[in-house]
Amino acid sequence: MAGAVLFFKEPEKSEALWRDGWMHTGDVSYADNDGYLHITDRIKDVIKSGGEWISSLELEDIISRHEAVNEAAAIGVPDQKWGERPLVLVVIKPEFQDKINGGVIPKFGVPNQILIVDELAKTSVGKLNKKRLRKQYC
Repeated sequence: MAGAVLFFKEPEKSEALWRDGWMHTGDVSYADNDGYLHITDRIKDVIKSGGEWISSLELEDIISRHEAVNEAAAIGVPDQKWGERPLVLVVIKPEFQDKINGGVIPKFGVPNQILIVDELAKTSVGKLNKKRLRKQYC
């Protein structure tokens, strides 16, 4: 490990970092067609759902683009069917807090969970079929 990065007075961390001649950073990355290296997440933060890897950083980036979002964190939470599912925690910017605190949306009315679905059940005349939706998701 000549010239290698070492942890000061922590040889066990140095050994864990350097194994088989490779530096194990804990990063998940890929190289694109032009040879650029893209770091997409940390191994300990990636969410594994149904055998697929979901980048917590990508979820946080997408959610953080909304004008009302101050910061966001995506974590994996246990799920019986999928092993893990993403949970995104969001801090609203102060200028948007009045939408909650000012009575537009009462604090108790803010959803605990938001699902992304492919379509919403509709009645024969095209209205939302809330009876069917409740049966489907409750």
